[in-house]
Amino acid sequence: MVTALAPAIWGTTYLVTTELLPPDRPLLAAVVRALPAGLVLVVLTRRLPRGVWWWRTAVLGALNIGAFFALLFVAAYRLPGGVAATIGAVQPLLVAGLSAGLLGERLSPRTTIAAAAGVAGVSLLVLRADARLDGLGVAAAVGGAVVMAVGVVLSKRWPSPAPLLATTGWQLTAGGLLLLPVALLVEGPPPATLSVTNLAGYGYLAIIGSALAYALWFRGIRDLSATGVTFLGLLSPLVATSLGWLVLGQELTIAQALGGLVVLAALVATQTGNARGARPRPHLADRVATPVVISERGRAAHSTN
Repeated sequence: MVTALAPAIWGTTYLVTTELLPPDRPLLAAVVRALPAGLVLVVLTRRLPRGVWWWRTAVLGALNIGAFFALLFVAAYRLPGGVAATIGAVQPLLVAGLSAGLLGERLSPRTTIAAAAGVAGVSLLVLRADARLDGLGVAAAVGGAVVMAVGVVLSKRWPSPAPLLATTGWQLTAGGLLLLPVALLVEGPPPATLSVTNLAGYGYLAIIGSALAYALWFRGIRDLSATGVTFLGLLSPLVATSLGWLVLGQELTIAQALGGLVVLAALVATQTGNARGARPRPHLADRVATPVVISERGRAAHSTN
């Protein structure tokens, strides 16, 4: 339940982005989400990576934060939100497959069926009949799901020796530093003036959407199975759709309500079967132990991280 708070918080990004942030600056929002929060956590914990954790932090920060955010926003600008979110919903199946190969977690029929149901539920929740496909946008959405899936599995395979907040700060800083030159190149320097509303939105994304949410997310990866954690990401489009209905007055159809129920059923199925289905095989367990809903153009919201 604690880990589920992270994707639930990410589901609020759609509302914050559309209502509080300046338009057409998604990469700036990504940098502000990651870099300041990461630097603050590093300063507070007064802990830097050591040895192999310098390059591991760079890899994990790129996968979980930097590359993921960049691909997320490419998909946001080139695809209708429903298409991007539906493609992103394949991430649990990707994590389940990678976990079977790298972590020794058993890929059960229950997990496979639940993953397919999750994709179907999200498509009912957010996909529209008039959605159009774009080749580059689809590639970016698929790439975002892949890099995040790899990041989750490697985060589980490489348990950090540092405190949770320090590890979170390392990855946010590494991802933010990767994003910074991309944002400057694509969008130019930040706006000369920002309103109080803009600053409040950026503050929420940095403090709540990153520092808190990613700490909860990485805590879940540490304590739970990688597959069980990634299924919780399906809560993001569910929360985003619910807030659009409750706060923005958007229409909620019967099909969307059905999709939400399917998503919840998939979550329940995976979490209740997690204790049996996610146990690593002994010989692999020993080896392992040693070592932002995307909206339509101009509106981006984090639906999986």
